[in-house]
Amino acid sequence: MAGEKLDGINPTRMELLNLKDRAKLSTKGHSLLKEKRDALIKEFFEILDRVKGSRDEVEKKLAIAYAELNKAQIDMGDMAVKRAALSVRESIELDISSRSIMGVSVPVVKSQATHNDLISRGYGFAGTSANLDIAAKEFEESIKIIIELGEIEKTIIMLAKEVEATKRRVNALEHVMIPRINNTISFIEMRLEEMERESFVQLKVIKRNMDAKESE
Repeated sequence: MAGEKLDGINPTRMELLNLKDRAKLSTKGHSLLKEKRDALIKEFFEILDRVKGSRDEVEKKLAIAYAELNKAQIDMGDMAVKRAALSVRESIELDISSRSIMGVSVPVVKSQATHNDLISRGYGFAGTSANLDIAAKEFEESIKIIIELGEIEKTIIMLAKEVEATKRRVNALEHVMIPRINNTISFIEMRLEEMERESFVQLKVIKRNMDAKESE
């Protein structure tokens, strides 16, 4: 990009003043975008740490839940486990809103879960295994974490997109627009100096001619 200039610019003093103002605004915008990019990246990695912790936790709980569910299937049989599962009442309500991180709208998911004890889950004691109760408890706690994980991962995706878009704008200003503006400023300044020299030479020629006529 070295040496490239803006198109359609006339080498006038007015254009020079406009370009100098534009250069200041572009430099300020570049600085603000860099600050935004850095803040977004910091936020991105902080949330990324939360994802790792949530994933590890939900994987552990699901591993326990499936292990206990397998034990319950062995004790009770598949059909009895399915009947117990179908009798479980829905107990989670979701409220989805949004918040802004550096101008990026990200989701906020609030879950309202009814506490389920052995009685309120919906299936009876008769013909069920204690392993089924443990599995149900671990699945319920896993759902809460999965909901939080969904919010976090969606936030990460949106932040990553904004980081990439901001980086492109920073690079465009830093490597394309600002150099072109500065090159154009240098070109106009050089051209104006040439025009001044040409005018000065022309004035000297005119003066010399006028002096010669006066001498005659």
